[in-house]
Amino acid sequence: MEYQDIAIGLDVGTTKIVAMVGRRNEYNKIEILGIGKSKSVGVHRGVVNNITQTIEAIREAVSEAEHSSGLKIKEVIVGIAGQHIRSLQHNDYITRLDFENVISQKDIQKLIDQVHKLIMQPGEEIIHVLPQEYKVDSQAEIGEPIGMYGSRLEANFHVVVGQISSIRNIGRCVKAAGLNLSGMTLEPLASAEAVLSTEEREAGVALVDIGGGTTDIAIFKDNIIRHTAVIPFGGNVITENIKTDCLIIERQAELLKIKFGSAWPGENKETEIVCIPGLRGRDPKEISLKNLSQIIHIRVCEILEQVNVEIKNYGNEEQKKRLIAGLVMTGGGSQLKHIRPLTEYITGMDVRIGYSNEHIAGGENGIISNPEYATSIGLVIKGLNDKKKYLCTNAEMEHRYHRSDDNSELISTKFYNKNRRLNSEEDQNHKKKKNKTKSFLEIWADKFRKILNDTE
Repeated sequence: MEYQDIAIGLDVGTTKIVAMVGRRNEYNKIEILGIGKSKSVGVHRGVVNNITQTIEAIREAVSEAEHSSGLKIKEVIVGIAGQHIRSLQHNDYITRLDFENVISQKDIQKLIDQVHKLIMQPGEEIIHVLPQEYKVDSQAEIGEPIGMYGSRLEANFHVVVGQISSIRNIGRCVKAAGLNLSGMTLEPLASAEAVLSTEEREAGVALVDIGGGTTDIAIFKDNIIRHTAVIPFGGNVITENIKTDCLIIERQAELLKIKFGSAWPGENKETEIVCIPGLRGRDPKEISLKNLSQIIHIRVCEILEQVNVEIKNYGNEEQKKRLIAGLVMTGGGSQLKHIRPLTEYITGMDVRIGYSNEHIAGGENGIISNPEYATSIGLVIKGLNDKKKYLCTNAEMEHRYHRSDDNSELISTKFYNKNRRLNSEEDQNHKKKKNKTKSFLEIWADKFRKILNDTE
């Protein structure tokens, strides 16, 4: 198996770290080759707060994934999350001096690069610049301006911003674990790759990923990302409350939440009791399931109220921005009993639980399709898509630069000969054309790697 045919997603979460190895089969489905999981003890609310523990947890997850897949993992694509993430809307434009020529990708990239020069708050860095609608001269609501004539190119952007120190810390943990960083992406965007359909993105949908430390939100409309947000609490807040109110240890509180917990207190009777083993030499403790569900209900309502605020901030009440496909819940917290009807009640929207079944080969009944792995699967999909774009670009460049001078026939070779030396003029042209084909994510990844190198 060629290494370029596979991708490895690394989800550095608050409760667990998951390394997932996958490839795309002949039916365009994701075949999971291996998975590794370790307990995350060095991350709090999506932010690394203990470098050493996080490095060890990454190594443990990667080692398990290598053992189950039979492959040596060299590079990973990592998800970014955490309470430091914020987003904003920005409008910008450029004036084209060569307006007699049509708009090209170079013009769009110039506009995106201009947005990257925005002055952020101290310690912040722009992670994603996501174009929405374009405007060419007086013509608005343009989805794709390439090929059009115009002197003024304008666009609305969704800009995702994060703390550069938090991003650096994740990168350093990955490098210290002996891995190369092939890319980074916002975790709710990765989860969306795994659980949302094209029809839902087109109609308008809110993705809510309830993790251990944070709840991530991504809103799509007309197949464009419109709003992102990170709520700085998730399932761990519920566990902490159960632990405090029931006077039990954290492991017992987590098991209670998973096995007997409900977000709807009316389902349980006063007489329903569960017995928890006491600590060493102590009597067992009896917990009322009705009391347990009331504790869970209060915390889940707080999370969902914040979700509702973000949906309103997006503008769902406007007819044009209405989210017709409703809301899709994923992540470990979405498996809580009766959370779906409670979400429908609070938001007034149709709700479904997001599984990755349709993307996974033979994963309909497997543990991999569980919502808690949605981000990991989305990272694998993102990594495979990026590699496909990169290989297509290389193939195009290969044909362009392996043309015979005598008869203009293409030389049939799969990769460049590394020993072949281009003359200075060819080398300059090659670099210029290669830079033109770089996507924004590749440019940002190069910039990020430079930041990491500068800190060493």
